[in-house]
Amino acid sequence: MKLSTKAQKILTQITDKSTKLGDLRTIAKDIKKDHQLAMELWSSKHFFARQLAILIMDKKLLTEEVIDKLVADIKHHSENEKLQLIDWLMANQLTKDKKTIEMIESWKNSSTSLKRRIYWYYQGRLRWMGQTQPNSGELLTVIEKQMEKEEAEVQWAMNFTTGWIGVYEKKYRNRCIALGEKTGLYKGKMVSKGCTPEYLPEFIAIESNKRNL
Repeated sequence: MKLSTKAQKILTQITDKSTKLGDLRTIAKDIKKDHQLAMELWSSKHFFARQLAILIMDKKLLTEEVIDKLVADIKHHSENEKLQLIDWLMANQLTKDKKTIEMIESWKNSSTSLKRRIYWYYQGRLRWMGQTQPNSGELLTVIEKQMEKEEAEVQWAMNFTTGWIGVYEKKYRNRCIALGEKTGLYKGKMVSKGCTPEYLPEFIAIESNKRNL
């Protein structure tokens, strides 16, 4: 795609390794919404440009076909960049419109692992915000059957969802803890100061105690 002068100018501002998310948000705030510019920036394949593109996309134009193309492009990034981009897309665009939320809710059994990650991460985020959902028992049954054989990027999101179910829904707490003990996922993994361990027995104990639940 031939880049406009505006896109080229923006690229010169954000291709330095010192670029921060705050810088991208400042630029996006000035631009507001510009889907054409977003697609130009996206076509550059540059990580920061794609982060900025996500912020200025028009969510009304994000059809499943467009999303599939974005996801296919994201797969070519390094592991760290890939996960940042897919989670950024979910948080800044896909959860902002009823139409795209309906799409997310249909991705539980998607053949694409990044779309499955979005599904499970979305379920976890709902519960993280304290929104108890009626299908937690059903989701736990699926997680118990599938988590150990899932792709690592999906496992993380399933674990995240299980953790928040265990925190907010006491009737499922022992079940969630038992799942963590069985899988051993993230046991002993070091976390940054102030962050909660991802190992489910520790995560649930710490986060439920914080909230006196």
